[in-house]
Amino acid sequence: MTILLTGGDGYIGWPTTLRTAARTDDRVVLVDNLARREWVESVGSTSAVPIVSMDDRLAAEKALGVSNLSFVEGDLTDKPTVDRLLSVHEPETVLHVAAQPSAPYSQINGERSNYTQHNNMQATRNLLWGLEEHDLTDTHFIETTTTGVYGTPEFPIPEGGAVMENQGERDEVPFPNMSGSWYHLTKSHDAANMRLAHTQFDIPISDVRTAITYGTGTEETRAAPELATRFDFDYYFGVVAHRFCAQAVAGYPMTVYGKGEQRKPFIALEDAVEGLARLALIDPDDRPGDHVVYNQVTRAISIVEIAETIADVSDEFDLDVAVEHFENPREEDETHKMEIENDRYAELIGGQSTTFEAGVRSILETLVEYRETIESHEDRFLPGVLTEDE
Repeated sequence: MTILLTGGDGYIGWPTTLRTAARTDDRVVLVDNLARREWVESVGSTSAVPIVSMDDRLAAEKALGVSNLSFVEGDLTDKPTVDRLLSVHEPETVLHVAAQPSAPYSQINGERSNYTQHNNMQATRNLLWGLEEHDLTDTHFIETTTTGVYGTPEFPIPEGGAVMENQGERDEVPFPNMSGSWYHLTKSHDAANMRLAHTQFDIPISDVRTAITYGTGTEETRAAPELATRFDFDYYFGVVAHRFCAQAVAGYPMTVYGKGEQRKPFIALEDAVEGLARLALIDPDDRPGDHVVYNQVTRAISIVEIAETIADVSDEFDLDVAVEHFENPREEDETHKMEIENDRYAELIGGQSTTFEAGVRSILETLVEYRETIESHEDRFLPGVLTEDE
């Protein structure tokens, strides 16, 4: 059996690769074009945690006794590349984590918006059509989309379809997509294309709608320095919890726009990786259904609660941190109380593994070690450019 894992060089993809490979004797083939490193460098930033080349990563993993892991450098927007991957490896599972993942990056200008949409949607279409054209329609296709496709509705978000009623008739339909960025819209299209591929090709689909993910690593990435996953803290690729932690370590006040009482969906890296690894390794007979949506989230947290929690935990590291509120440059409900169902995902991972407070403690412990890197890139998260809308 072969598991094809795309985006294996990324923040979530790399630790998911390590966990999946460690739990099976099957082949795990990871694919990446290494573009994330280039994107971050292009906006003048870097990973706070040093990351080594893929060759060095694989050598370190092999030294720990894991020999079923291999790497292919390739661009999934190139259909011949995808065709070769599928014809050579004939995977029973495709775990598709590859994407340009930043909403702010996709909003910089038209060129990067077009790049984001082409990169993300073309890769997914190539994979789905490739499975059909190579007679691999029994392959379990798992993709990380995003909870951002939901937008900020005023009613609870279900895990899957919503019931629509019109003129006395009721039916279940996909939950309305209300994406707020060119990046999030790519995942809305991917979700629709996966649903269509299931309908037309009968491919079993797991649509994993990933929340804002925080944390500096997992058990596997901590096994050796070369196995560390990246940690971005800039305003393009660093999520709000990471940016706030970087501000705390660099001695800047954490900057909250407006009241900051709006809640966002979050999940620890550990819990995100666990769910993806379990889905990648699930027995075909145990799949919950032919097309399943998972809300990959453990809880919703307000922006101001994030800042206040980080400020409290910062005391343990002798960091004198303040929380400052700035005028909100966006038109949004600053008190929006997001409600999002996650029963299916919680059952998959067996419940939340860590608290947000413990996750913040781990992040600060790591960032204090790499304080010089944070301070040398402090212009990447200064007030006035910070965003909170992953």
